[in-house]
Amino acid sequence: MANDIHWILDDAGLAEHCAAWQALPFVALDTEFMRVDTFYPIAGLLQVSDGAIAYLIDPLRIGDWRPFAALLEAPNVVKVLHSCSEDLEVLLRLTGSLPAPLFDTQLAAGYLNLGFSMGYSRLVQALLDIELPKGETRSDWLQRPLSELQVRYAAEDVLHLVEVYRALMARLAPQKVEWVLEDGAELVANLSREVAPEDAWREAKLAWKLSRQQQAVLRALCAWREREARARNQPRNRVLREHSLWPLARTQPDNLVALARIEDMHPKTVRQDGETLLRLIREAAALPPEQWPEALPEPLPIEASALLKKLRAVGQREGERLDIAPELMLRKKTLEALLKSGFPKGPYQLPDSLRGWRRELMGQALLDCLAAEGESA
Repeated sequence: MANDIHWILDDAGLAEHCAAWQALPFVALDTEFMRVDTFYPIAGLLQVSDGAIAYLIDPLRIGDWRPFAALLEAPNVVKVLHSCSEDLEVLLRLTGSLPAPLFDTQLAAGYLNLGFSMGYSRLVQALLDIELPKGETRSDWLQRPLSELQVRYAAEDVLHLVEVYRALMARLAPQKVEWVLEDGAELVANLSREVAPEDAWREAKLAWKLSRQQQAVLRALCAWREREARARNQPRNRVLREHSLWPLARTQPDNLVALARIEDMHPKTVRQDGETLLRLIREAAALPPEQWPEALPEPLPIEASALLKKLRAVGQREGERLDIAPELMLRKKTLEALLKSGFPKGPYQLPDSLRGWRRELMGQALLDCLAAEGESA
């Protein structure tokens, strides 16, 4: 195994290898990182393979990531990763770039109906009949030197990823390869569209139940929490706990004693940021109505669930026809957005989140389903 491993420990070595990788049709990528007490992941190791060798890049020794960023953006080199959402964050934080074109082997397994959201070990077992050791995923990837077990685990992971990619490509029709790459581009686009701190409140639990004035307070609290988490490089819940947001916006405490009584409020938050939180609440609560956010739409009523089920069946039928995991076909949020555009009587409008091949193949069928339901009502 040691012969299959090559360490990259300086900028010159990285630049040289990145130039060589740019001539390849694809490279397999993996990352090991730590994210226990931080907002951003801290890279501990990057692995690259061309199929013959596992290249291990020590990010603690690299200063110039521009050659690697150029590789990530090279349109002629497919970047192969597995279940890559966290890897993408690591790469973006480290290099300022994201991989394109991107082939996610977990998505590809779904397109072959091997399973949805398959773990890497299961996929390697299914395709290569190799049982991976439990591994070192939870070990300290920032320690130096890395243990022999860590090094072997990291190298084997990326070498097997090449074999997995080749096995998937041998079974995927060209059309499905296009769709996997299309979904990969969507993953990259979603990460590129970082949510503005001022919009973070829209994802808060039960935000729709608050009045518009209370939503203005929630907006201020969520925006502050988001900015502080990034600036302090701490998890959001370390700055201000999720379960405290809604009661803060609803009850709007005006002193430290009342603040400390809020559900799930950590005493350290009161000590460290209590006065700031009271000021934010006071200022947002005093905003004139024209500066309140537009009210969030209420969730769909219970009577919409039967219609939601019929829309999901459109995707399931198409999934069966194409032999694709049904969970990959139509996302629940997309169907809910479609229903909210016109429930209960229509007319309905396809949401922007229904894009690409899904819109082409199922868009009209979804509208037809809703129209037929309207006629029978």
